[in-house]
Amino acid sequence: MSTRAKQRDARAISHHYDVSNEFYALFLDPLMVYTCAYYRNPDGKLEQAQQDKLDLVCRKLRLRPGETMLDIGCGWGSLAVWAAQHYGVRAHGVTLSRAQAEWAAARIQREGLTGRCLVEYRDWRDIPETARYDKIAAVGIIEHVGIPNYPAFFGRVRSLLSDGGLYLNHGIHHEFHWKPTSQTEFLLHHVFPNGDLSGFTQTVTEMERARWEVLDVENLRLHYARTCRHWVERLRGRADEARAIVGEQVYRTWLLYLTCSAVAFEGGSIGLYQVVVRKQWDRAGGAAPSTRESIYAER
Repeated sequence: MSTRAKQRDARAISHHYDVSNEFYALFLDPLMVYTCAYYRNPDGKLEQAQQDKLDLVCRKLRLRPGETMLDIGCGWGSLAVWAAQHYGVRAHGVTLSRAQAEWAAARIQREGLTGRCLVEYRDWRDIPETARYDKIAAVGIIEHVGIPNYPAFFGRVRSLLSDGGLYLNHGIHHEFHWKPTSQTEFLLHHVFPNGDLSGFTQTVTEMERARWEVLDVENLRLHYARTCRHWVERLRGRADEARAIVGEQVYRTWLLYLTCSAVAFEGGSIGLYQVVVRKQWDRAGGAAPSTRESIYAER
């Protein structure tokens, strides 16, 4: 990946995520989770649903105390902090947003997790070639990778995993017969300058080409529709504060983008898929068979 491409990605991420931490805090939950929530209770609150999502990801990765976990594009560090606090892992998160990294670093220190959890302002492609992790997550990142870069992306993630390690890919994909619209152009121009959505089967095909074994797939489309509706309600409820922080244009742009997203998820033109894959290294062996029961059991 060229230096120019990395600079372009950094500018795109900064455009969207460095609007200001204060602005995002107006409509996100207290943990600052900016991805699809998981509503175990269909009428539940956003705060609980985001905690349940973080826990769902940790369970799907089958995290164990003492393991190492990489969170690619970690945002404000919510998953890394949750995994360190509740699953006893050593978590490493990287983000291309300085504002996010600074917020996460302050939280890690406040929570007493220094030495167990680290969030850095760093391009994940600059992680040393020798680094190895037991588990890796990329939550809401595939949308920014670019379809032509999928082979390099999935190959590089695989190289960072220990043999037999698990990787969870959480991302938005369009339905099979999707076509670009004026809404798509609006989002690319004003909200996500480097956004690039693929069909779900295209993504899984590239995973298999990179020699991943697909273990688990779940569509959380309606969960994301509800999440976006909650964000819209919360942002509208604090409209005056939002205008004071970012101005009328940004406030209206984000309100429209979140509303359009809710409608698209509800209508099914886009979906949210979590895919868990394993780094295969010896097809003659393998671990003992497992079930999904531990993922959904009460704690």
